[in-house]
Amino acid sequence: MSNLKFNPRNVTVLLMILVITALRLLITFNSDALQFANFSSIGAVALFGGAYFKDNVKAFAFPLLSLFLSDFVLANTIFKQYSNGFLYEGWYWTYIAFALMVLVGRVLLSKINAVTLLGSTLAIVFIHWVVTDFGIWFKNPSYTQDLAGFWLCLERAIPFEIRFLEGTLIYGVVLFGAFEILKSKFPVLKLQTQRL
Repeated sequence: MSNLKFNPRNVTVLLMILVITALRLLITFNSDALQFANFSSIGAVALFGGAYFKDNVKAFAFPLLSLFLSDFVLANTIFKQYSNGFLYEGWYWTYIAFALMVLVGRVLLSKINAVTLLGSTLAIVFIHWVVTDFGIWFKNPSYTQDLAGFWLCLERAIPFEIRFLEGTLIYGVVLFGAFEILKSKFPVLKLQTQRL
């Protein structure tokens, strides 16, 4: 016999992450993908996993795995021209930023409300902007390797980060709002502590 217990809260959080990640793929496949570049659910998924999983391994593993699986599908299909055969150039910068975003969810969302969600969203957009664009700027001959070059890289990324902010806000409201509604209707999803 297994010692594994069925935890409806864990299953619900994981299913919500998977559904939102699948939605990321569907929207990207059924649109002009570059028009929606960075209008994505990944920021909201990072915050959501960080906020609702008590276990550190689950909090980081499930959101990172959802990002990896969707990135792998996209890098080997519609973004194949940008792929290095596995993912995409500089993918590790995105994953470092993503892990930091989960950490923000763990730290800043111990109490979930509109103010903490908005503050956390702004924090992860800033993290995404600086970390991923550092990866674009670093050793890139298109930019001077000084502060002016880095600022130029950051400036060029502003339209993408605005879409990232919009996506994170919209998907965040959907994820957090839906789970809070589910918790109010199904007490089994509630815990004494905020995280599971």
